[in-house]
Amino acid sequence: MASNSYFKVFFSLILFSVMAMTVSAQVGKYDSKMVEFKKQDSISPPKKGMVLLIGSSSFTKWTDVQSYFPDHSILNRGFGGSTLPLLIAHSEDVIFRYKPKQILVYCGDNDLLRASPQHVLEDFQTLYFLIRERLGKKVNITYVSIKPSPRRKRNMQKTEETNRLIEAFLNNEKNTGFINIYDKMLDNKGDPNQELFLKDNLHMNAKGYKIWQGAIAPKLK
Repeated sequence: MASNSYFKVFFSLILFSVMAMTVSAQVGKYDSKMVEFKKQDSISPPKKGMVLLIGSSSFTKWTDVQSYFPDHSILNRGFGGSTLPLLIAHSEDVIFRYKPKQILVYCGDNDLLRASPQHVLEDFQTLYFLIRERLGKKVNITYVSIKPSPRRKRNMQKTEETNRLIEAFLNNEKNTGFINIYDKMLDNKGDPNQELFLKDNLHMNAKGYKIWQGAIAPKLK
């Protein structure tokens, strides 16, 4: 019994070390993107009190997001391929250099390729409390649920569990929100709606973003 417990601890430490090295190796990959963000800021300095979008490619590819929410000032700082650990690693460049009134987070989709739902929750909690420590309680933190996609259909159960865990956590925190886009992107059979996606079966087309617009708009501050 004791040897079995030792094995589990040993295996967990190895897994943690491998994931840490993977994240460390990926951080530098996005340095040029951070430089690009700084250049954009120098050309057009972001206003205080905007809605800040952070996370992975579903935000990155939403290049015309401002036109979907004309009554709000939107700043999109998503970067494709990001995970929660990478978002934390680049938090100075994509979060803390700004003074948002609300932060929308879309991240976790890529994480589930390697991590468990519980691990994704813990990484999100790390990000959440880091934001609270640096920006205080007045900033609203809203999580956009991980979407279902045809390409990652095998991950649907893990996606649903992760969404439930994060929603439950946020329900006990003040000045937060959870936006469920998952259910809205399923067809009548309960599968990812193919009509909402590009040919890669992962990223969304205009129909997909229209659904996001309807779900996100009532939650904007």
